[in-house]
Amino acid sequence: QVQLVESGGGLVQPGGSLRLSCAASGVDTSVFTMYWYRQAPGKQRELVAFITRSGNTNYADSVKGRFTISRDNAKNTVYLQMNSLKPEDTAVYYCKLATTLYDSWGQGTQVTVSS
Repeated sequence: QVQLVESGGGLVQPGGSLRLSCAASGVDTSVFTMYWYRQAPGKQRELVAFITRSGNTNYADSVKGRFTISRDNAKNTVYLQMNSLKPEDTAVYYCKLATTLYDSWGQGTQVTVSS
């Protein structure tokens, strides 16, 4: 059974940093592209970043230069380093694994950027 567990969210002031983690079990994530999404109140879920099995990355324009996605295959974990956080980054952040047969989502972790 595939399980993704996000952690690392919290309350941070504008300009601050957080590192989110997505720990997987029941699947070898090293062979899949892994994604981070976010959903702000009243808005649709949006793609933040993804990292391919070969380590190529891609970011939403709104987070380019501030966020970095990475993976540690030995730990079966994907990270999202978030720097220079802004109030508009406030959202629930989710990680996702996408295979040809199914998608699997974590439960999400809340990030709140506020003074």
